[in-house]
Amino acid sequence: MAERFTITTPIYYPNDRLHIGHAYTTVAADALARYHRLRGEDVFFVTGTDEHGQKIEERAQKAGKTPLAYVDEIVSDIRDLWQLLQISYDDFIRTTEPRHERVVQEIFRKLEASGDIYLSQYEGWYCTPCESFWVEGKLVDGNCPTCGGPVSRLNEESYFFRLSRYAKPLLQHIDSHPDFIQPTSRRNEMVSFIRQGLEDISVSRTSFRWGIELPQDPRHIAYVWIDALTNYITACGYLQDDQRFARFWPADVHLVGKEIVRFHAIIWPAILLALGLPLPKVVYGHGWLLLGEQKMSKSRGNVIDPRQLVQRYGRDAVRYYLLREVPFGADGNYTEDALVLRTNVDLANDLGNLLSRTTAMIERFSDGLVPRPSGRSVLRPVAEEAVRKAADHLDRLQVSDAVVAVFELVRRANKYIEEAAPWQLNRTGDPRLADVLYDLAESLRVIAVLLKPFLVDAPHAIYRQLGLDNADATRLHDAAWGGLPPGTRVQRGEPIFPRIDQHLVTAAAAPEGEAQESAEIAIDDFARLDLRVGTVLAAQKVKGADRLLQLTVDLGEAEPRTIVSGIAEHYLPEALPGTQVVIVANLHPAKIRGIVSRGMILAGEAESGLQIISPREALPPGTKIR
Repeated sequence: MAERFTITTPIYYPNDRLHIGHAYTTVAADALARYHRLRGEDVFFVTGTDEHGQKIEERAQKAGKTPLAYVDEIVSDIRDLWQLLQISYDDFIRTTEPRHERVVQEIFRKLEASGDIYLSQYEGWYCTPCESFWVEGKLVDGNCPTCGGPVSRLNEESYFFRLSRYAKPLLQHIDSHPDFIQPTSRRNEMVSFIRQGLEDISVSRTSFRWGIELPQDPRHIAYVWIDALTNYITACGYLQDDQRFARFWPADVHLVGKEIVRFHAIIWPAILLALGLPLPKVVYGHGWLLLGEQKMSKSRGNVIDPRQLVQRYGRDAVRYYLLREVPFGADGNYTEDALVLRTNVDLANDLGNLLSRTTAMIERFSDGLVPRPSGRSVLRPVAEEAVRKAADHLDRLQVSDAVVAVFELVRRANKYIEEAAPWQLNRTGDPRLADVLYDLAESLRVIAVLLKPFLVDAPHAIYRQLGLDNADATRLHDAAWGGLPPGTRVQRGEPIFPRIDQHLVTAAAAPEGEAQESAEIAIDDFARLDLRVGTVLAAQKVKGADRLLQLTVDLGEAEPRTIVSGIAEHYLPEALPGTQVVIVANLHPAKIRGIVSRGMILAGEAESGLQIISPREALPPGTKIR
């Protein structure tokens, strides 16, 4: 039987539409689920919605609807969003489902019978938006320390869970399982929190009715901890399907935002210990996607709608940005400019251009057929290292690092085109041409396999343009070198990632200067410009100048040129090697920051920022623009 892998997202609260922060968590979980399927494992990926509580009841009343009717609409919208982003979940659990209601009621019976739940009186402060109780000392200026909103004084009968009983067992488990809470910073926070002392927590309410009624005491409904957190074992078949539960529990990864790590790394494991059930292997608290300096929040209203981003840029661009931009586990700042930059530089310039150039050269130099290589390969060890590194990173939940590992191969393949100069090999009839073209095409095939956890449309498109059936790549071992049959006819198509806002074209501003309006010119004036295609060989920042990059550009001359360009705010230097650019080649040399610059790069001025102008198809360095 295949190994299994169980991963969960938090279940989302359907009081409003989800935002890009929720998409970040879910896309990351989806990438990990897809990766483990690629490894041939039996994957169980769970997401869903936490649908009970006072906040939902109040929202529904204001809308003139029943609570269930209110959440049904939002849950439908959430499912549509996950479909749009192609989230490959295996179970979508709703806490209003009868299967979950039965499990929650039975858990209450078990915990009450074992003495882990007892009836008492709760008196303290309560935040309705966060559904959290707070003691006086935890309030900030009299308000909720989490959302900053007002709190109200509550005094009501409640059932309590003996969380205090499990402080020592939790510390022992964390000590003997150092990977249980990740990253390390979250682990340290949780250990410190437990050592300060755990208080018993309220697990029932009587002041509102929207929840799961306790059969032994119908005056009470189950409160969020035993209702919401137990969704994970309900989905795995607890008290319903013993075989399924034995197969998929414990979860390998609970993926949650850092603000709810405490619930998943302390309260939830304590409940499991009380039930005598295994604890999840890893609780991973990722960072926040910030807007400015603030966490995105539906209550604050500072949210970004992922649906609009997908409509504007495509789902692969959005998925790529979420997975690549933020180091997994740390906070990251969302900006649309960064999304556009990642799309243009990584996806359009690097990946899309590599596919376009490779298929174009195979069409021109090999009659459209993938040539048979001699066995000499420059890119094979690079590809094999990319497979190893990507898998290693994903095994350690380092999602963004895994994406970087794949794009190291993309950038090396682009650089290889300039090093090998296939157009020159074709011109001289050099037999090495077959090795070069095969290397490039096979690298693209490997890249397509490695991208399958992260992107959902591009891998199919790459396979199609290489003349292959995407169904042939379903396992990680399909990324082994040599899977592209010689003689395959490529099917060159449209760019898989068109550049964004490339229609607004102007000459790039001179370094540290401002663009000037141009008067009308005659054709003879234009003819004086020597515009040529160049290929960037290397790029680095100019010391002491935030806006400047020093580029080494191949213009087909005996020596490459050095060009200083004011594009550092728009392009990462490591993303530029292999990119083709248009150069004003007869511009008078200028000394900028002590560096002699011989030429100027043309770019487009778009709302999203400066965009380098590149030819749609690969052209030999030095090709004149007419």
